[in-house]
Amino acid sequence: MTEIRIVCVGKLKEAYWRDAVSEYAKRLSRFCTLAVDEVREELLPKNASAKDEENVKAEEGKRILERIPEGTFMILLDVSGKELSSEAFAARMEELAVEGKSRLAFVIGGSLGVSGDVRRRADFRLSFSPMTFPHQLMRVVLLEQIYRAFKIRSNETYHK
Repeated sequence: MTEIRIVCVGKLKEAYWRDAVSEYAKRLSRFCTLAVDEVREELLPKNASAKDEENVKAEEGKRILERIPEGTFMILLDVSGKELSSEAFAARMEELAVEGKSRLAFVIGGSLGVSGDVRRRADFRLSFSPMTFPHQLMRVVLLEQIYRAFKIRSNETYHK
């Protein structure tokens, strides 16, 4: 069974986001094991300099990378990554499974993005859009697309 880990910076504060994540976690339980690792968001000083921002990304990056087990295929959500349709995303997940890559980690960085170390560690960079989305919403959208991919792979009607 596929193991999926979502590593994200920050916590979900509103109940409706937590409820949505919980719903998709329940739906996904028949297809994969799912873990959501929330890493602590680094505080940015007031009137932060570019160096301060780099330090924040570096600290968050260390915490992100600590949560990615060795041998895990890491997919970074990145606005400059590759855009895929839902069908192409499902096909990519199928390819990974055929290649024996059953441990996947999806990374959602903080509000400033991610460090160079996190970018370099990524095996694939995925973009959902050139637009910027709130991190809480992106977590829900990601889970929905993972669920959709499993439904497409199973030839089930959810996708239509």
